[in-house]
Amino acid sequence: MSLARKIPIVKPPTEAGSSWPAIAIGAFVAFGGVLFGYDTGTISGILAMDYWKNQFSTGYVINGHLDVSPAESSAIVSILSAGTFFGALASPLLGDNIGRRWGLIVSTWVFNLGVIFQTVATSLPLFLAGRFFAGFGVGLISALIPLYQSETAPKWIRGAIVGAYQFAITIGLLLAAILDNATHLRQDSGSYRIPIAVQFAWAIILIVGMLLLPETPRYLIKSGRMDRAGVSLGKLRRLPKDHPAVLDELAEIKANHDFEMSLGQASYADCFRGGMLKRQLTGMGLQGLQQLTGINFIFYYGTQYFLNSGISNAFIITMITSSINVVSTIPGLYAIDKWGRRPMLLWGAIGMCVSQFIVAVLGTTTTGQDSQGNILVFNVDAQKASIAFVCIYIFFFASTWGPLAWVVTGEIFPLKNRARGLSMTTATNWLLNWAIAYATPYLVNYGPGYANLQSKIFFIWFACCFLCIAFVYFFIYETKGLTLEEVDELYNEVSVASKSKSWRPTTTFRQRESSVVGGGAPQKESSENGLVPPPETEELEKREEQGGTRL
Repeated sequence: MSLARKIPIVKPPTEAGSSWPAIAIGAFVAFGGVLFGYDTGTISGILAMDYWKNQFSTGYVINGHLDVSPAESSAIVSILSAGTFFGALASPLLGDNIGRRWGLIVSTWVFNLGVIFQTVATSLPLFLAGRFFAGFGVGLISALIPLYQSETAPKWIRGAIVGAYQFAITIGLLLAAILDNATHLRQDSGSYRIPIAVQFAWAIILIVGMLLLPETPRYLIKSGRMDRAGVSLGKLRRLPKDHPAVLDELAEIKANHDFEMSLGQASYADCFRGGMLKRQLTGMGLQGLQQLTGINFIFYYGTQYFLNSGISNAFIITMITSSINVVSTIPGLYAIDKWGRRPMLLWGAIGMCVSQFIVAVLGTTTTGQDSQGNILVFNVDAQKASIAFVCIYIFFFASTWGPLAWVVTGEIFPLKNRARGLSMTTATNWLLNWAIAYATPYLVNYGPGYANLQSKIFFIWFACCFLCIAFVYFFIYETKGLTLEEVDELYNEVSVASKSKSWRPTTTFRQRESSVVGGGAPQKESSENGLVPPPETEELEKREEQGGTRL
């Protein structure tokens, strides 16, 4: 029996209506990840282009050629991450006030402003300004896309839909590598302007698409527009807005939100109080550790690192690693909603840990430096093996920690805290992204004031991957197959992450609300799903069984 038959992706028979509209919408919104991936990926190749180095050099010379200094290189790479950090923190101002949909549209125009500055720049100050504004737009987008996806996706395939955002990021990285490789030999401004200006195409596609898509029903409920929420959810499920299944889901979302609001309005400080503290630290820790695994060292400085390691065709190697990043994400998306969040993250951390350790050992023991700091390769075969284990590391990252960091952080917050909680987890990702981008030249380069770690830096990534293993075991809850409202209940009832896998909901927020208002008891449990379903749901299940299940 094939693996696909053992773990098929099938819509549960109790799910009413059709899921393909929500899946298609979530997949399209994930396209915003192309902006993220392409913008972060293209700079690695641009920094290695001869024409760009001659054009933007302020007089720094290395090996007889004009270049930007390590400090300038650090600023160019890291300022995008600084912009994304502030953009992520600002995302609730858009997401909670004008909506998830319009927030994404405005964010994309901010990104476009940064692209304009970078395209027309002929010196570092304007180029740096463009990097910052593009980063600010990417930061907004990177917080709002998982928010939009989580609030529109069916629970049975939510992990794959939100994980598709990471898949789009990997496609963006691959496209950046391809464009950089295609233009890097040009001896005119087209060498860097073409790869930068192409980003307008990705932005226009996202803007036009978002103008056609609905607002999320959870945001509409949050803003008190129940009728429009019914229309939106009906579109997502291909059901009339007054269908019993639509009304039932809306009632549960509203009951959950009403319960949360009865405890008071949400603020940033509330994200670090009571039961929210564990969730906030979990999300921030997960996003921070995703960066500390070392993935962006490979994609920010990979081209230059491979050149330093004696690899003559570094641009081709970068294209290969980017391709592996894309392909490896696909099995991860398939398994997220079958194997669960905890086992995927745990085994991914183990695989990354082993791979980084081997790369560190091979690089440290088979390369050296002369008195001028030039890299000497003692064993070419060992360097090839090191590249192979870099690729194995990318496989483990792309299939697990890459998509799942966005999936988990998109699930763990209640509605009233979701935009703020996600903004801070995403900002943590970008803060560590910035720190790594800024510090890496100082850590790996040769010369006074630099640590000159070279391949030894992989020992740092190895240690961080080892921390990832413990973090998953103690802090990551299993949320596979639960609605966002049930995830909220899970955190309220289960205090130990390792016991979350066996938890099942016993009541709904709507039943609690009815019990409080009517003085009755919540519905009894059933052996199948923990609840006795309402009559309209029983009738719906009978019709689904008789007429077949629509995707």
